[in-house]
Amino acid sequence: MSWHSFSFGAHYDPANVGFGRLVCHNVDDLGPGAGYALHPHRDLEIVTWVIEGELHHRDSAGSTSVVQAGQAQYLGAGSGVRHQEYAGDTRTRFAQMWVTPDESGLPPAYARTDLGSADSEGWVALAGGLGDSGGLLPTRTRNASLHARQLRNGDRATLDAAPFLHLYVCTGVVKLEGAGQATQLHAGDAVRATDQGITLEGEGQVLAWVMQ
Repeated sequence: MSWHSFSFGAHYDPANVGFGRLVCHNVDDLGPGAGYALHPHRDLEIVTWVIEGELHHRDSAGSTSVVQAGQAQYLGAGSGVRHQEYAGDTRTRFAQMWVTPDESGLPPAYARTDLGSADSEGWVALAGGLGDSGGLLPTRTRNASLHARQLRNGDRATLDAAPFLHLYVCTGVVKLEGAGQATQLHAGDAVRATDQGITLEGEGQVLAWVMQ
């Protein structure tokens, strides 16, 4: 099963094709061994965060890996790459996000981080392009960075105002404060904000794209 934040495949809405540099934010829930056969991508920076289970990856550039829950991977499609992904022996849930690169036709690239866990205190910079404050996975999109945060026991977290903020709740329940109002968000909910900061409170795992 797959949930799409933007137009994807046969599901097309011309008013909802992206947000800032983010053109895809899908969440997939796969049964054991299920997945996607080898298929192509081009000129996309693809970041995947595994929420539950483990995701097996193989691509035509020779990269193979197993990405565990609490880890992230990056695939720069560049001039063209084919890849396949499938769940291991258990149910696997992951968020896959695509941002547009600054340049087209770049060589394909791959990286995986063992340090991309959101279990640490504060926001973890999972991925970011050159010119950003840095990320564990270096993408080729300037001024677009992905951050993860694990909130516990009513923790509060803030995100400063940016031209584009995209927030996704992976697990738990959090309260969102912004624009003078509070909204309760549950796992699977997403929020888009433009030119304003937000504050979160609660218990759960969240992902946030910050884009200039």
